[in-house]
Amino acid sequence: MIVKTEEEWQGLREIGAIVAHVRDTLIAQVREGITTLELDQLGGELLAKYGAESAPIKMYEFPGHTCISVNETVAHGIPGDLVLKVGDIVNVDVSAYKNGFYADTGATTVVQPDSSPIKQRLLEAAEYAVDVSIKKARAGAKLNSIGAAVYRETRKRGFHIVQNLTGHGIGRSLHEEPEHIVSYYDPEDKTILEDGQVIALETFVSTGADHVVQGTDGWALQTTDGSLVAQFEHTVVVTKDKAVILTLGGQLEE
Repeated sequence: MIVKTEEEWQGLREIGAIVAHVRDTLIAQVREGITTLELDQLGGELLAKYGAESAPIKMYEFPGHTCISVNETVAHGIPGDLVLKVGDIVNVDVSAYKNGFYADTGATTVVQPDSSPIKQRLLEAAEYAVDVSIKKARAGAKLNSIGAAVYRETRKRGFHIVQNLTGHGIGRSLHEEPEHIVSYYDPEDKTILEDGQVIALETFVSTGADHVVQGTDGWALQTTDGSLVAQFEHTVVVTKDKAVILTLGGQLEE
């Protein structure tokens, strides 16, 4: 989607603020003893409160309002009766629709109190990776140069990129062109970002795995080698000067 009107800006800002609020609320509720279903039910209640619909349900009939992925499940985790315990790595991915517009966001945390320094370093590296991509996303930028920068900075910190999980275009649909925004250098990708283009930037940073596989439930994407993975994601609008982040949080008017 290319944003052209103030009405489009307003619609995107509204849904961006909603998904950011749900993401932050669920991350704040991650604790020992809570189930992923309880987190998801809270997410569903908040989306309904603000007049938004779960995008995974609307688009794909996903069995949950949000995707909540724990430990070896990296993405598309189905909320259920799994009880969180200390040390679990938990990813919350929230995408939603309202008044013709979609936004997508995600964040990762660790159930506290946790004494593993590698997990904190992993979270910091993953959050830094998406920050790198946001800072480089401006009109006229080559998409593959952004991927190259993210890959380089991630490897400098001693971590790996999960290469078969990517960002994507978004706006009037949950997934638009560009279909894949990778976090490594792809010499075949000649895409140039346009002024007003709406994209979801996300990077999955791993302690070892370069790829994930589909789990037995048909939804979950998982590592097979015990690698730890963290992801952060923002929906942004590309402009000539910078990427405007729609999912920062703290923007929702009650």
